[in-house]
Amino acid sequence: MELTLLGTGAPAGLPRPDCPCAACACALGPDARAAASVLVDGALLLDLTPGAAFAAARAGRSLAGVRQVLLSHPHDGPAVEVPAGLPQPGRVPDGRELTLLTGHRVRAVALDAPGTGYAVTGPDGQRLLYLPPGGAPAGLEAPAEPYATVVLDVLGRPDALARLRETGAVGPATDVVAVHLDHDVPPGPEVRRRLAAADARAVPDGTTLEAGAYEEVPDVPRRTLVLGGARSGKSVEAERRLESFPEVLYVATGGSRNGDTEWAARVSAHQERRPGSWRTVETCDLVPLLKDDGPPLLVDCLSLWLTDAMDAVGAWDDAEWADGGERALRDRVRALTDAVRETRRTLVAVSNEVGSGIVPATASGRRYRDELGRLNTAFAQECEQVLLVVAGQTLPLRG
Repeated sequence: MELTLLGTGAPAGLPRPDCPCAACACALGPDARAAASVLVDGALLLDLTPGAAFAAARAGRSLAGVRQVLLSHPHDGPAVEVPAGLPQPGRVPDGRELTLLTGHRVRAVALDAPGTGYAVTGPDGQRLLYLPPGGAPAGLEAPAEPYATVVLDVLGRPDALARLRETGAVGPATDVVAVHLDHDVPPGPEVRRRLAAADARAVPDGTTLEAGAYEEVPDVPRRTLVLGGARSGKSVEAERRLESFPEVLYVATGGSRNGDTEWAARVSAHQERRPGSWRTVETCDLVPLLKDDGPPLLVDCLSLWLTDAMDAVGAWDDAEWADGGERALRDRVRALTDAVRETRRTLVAVSNEVGSGIVPATASGRRYRDELGRLNTAFAQECEQVLLVVAGQTLPLRG
C-alpha cells in the first residue's frame, strides 16, 4: 500500500496565514506544510484540502483515479472546491466499514474527541491508521497485529500514541509519522528531536511511503540525563520524552515536605502535567528500581537524591565528613551509577546544573555544589543521551 502525504501541517497550514510568530517565520522550504491530507494508492483520499490537485501534481501523483474522498476533521471545514472528476467528500459513521472496488477496506475509528479516524486495509493486507488533529482512539482493543503505518498528531496528542502502544496497535516495526504539525513547536531540528524521543518522524509534504517498508528512525535512548538551572524547563523536557509511552513510573525524590505550601504548589504543578496513566512513587532508594524490570522510569531529581544521601552520611558536619562521611557518599554514588549502567529499563533522570552560578557563601553550600557536579558527571558517563536545558531550549550534549 502506497501513501502520498499531500500535506502534513495543521488545518491552517504552516506557516499560518498572517501569523507573525517566530515558528511561522522559520517555516520555510521543507518545513512549510499544507494542511494534512493522504492519498492512498491513488484511489482513496483522506481529507480534501485547498490545492489538493496541485499538491498531488507536485508529488508526481494524479487524483484522476480517486474513487473515495473521506473527511476526518470534526467538521467539514471551510468550503473547498472539489476538483473536477473527484467524488463528493463523505464520512464513514463510527464503527462502520466501507469496501472500495479497488479492494481497500476502510473502518471508521471512534475517537475521544470530535472527528473520525480511519483504519485502512490495502489489497496487499497492509494496514494504516489515520487520525485527525487533536484526536485519540476511544475504547481501543488489542488488534491481531500492529499497524504497518500510523499517521497522527504526535506532538499535539502524545497520549494517543501511548494508548496505541499500550494495546499493541503500535509495535516496534510500526512507522509512526507525525502530521497536523503546527506553530507550537519550532520547525526543523526541534521538531525532529521531539519526534525522535517518541520513536516517530516527520516527512516533507509530497513524500510517498510504502506501508510495511522498514524506515530508519533514531533509536529512543535508553538512558537520558536532563540538566538545567532553576525554572529552565528541564522537568518539562524530561516528561515530554516519555509522554508517548504508557505505564511510566515517576520517581519523586523530594517527598511531600508537610507544611511547606510553596513546595506543595510545585508538586501539584508537576502532578497536573503528568498523564493519568503514570504511577508515582516517592523514594530516594533508586538502586532497587533500576535493578527491577518494568516500565520506563522518570527520576526527578538527582539533586534532591543527593541532598538525602548527604543527610544520611552526615556530610554537613566537617568532622563526620572527614571521619568516613565522604567515603560513604562516594559508595552511594558508585552504587547508583553502577545500577544505571546495568539497568534494562528506559530511564530519564533530571538534575540541576549549579556549577555556573554564584559561589555559595557557606562551606556546606560549596560542598553540595561540588558533590552535585561530581554526581552529574558520573551519571552522565552512563547515559546514551545528555541534554542541557537553558531558557526552555534543549541543547544535546551527547547522543
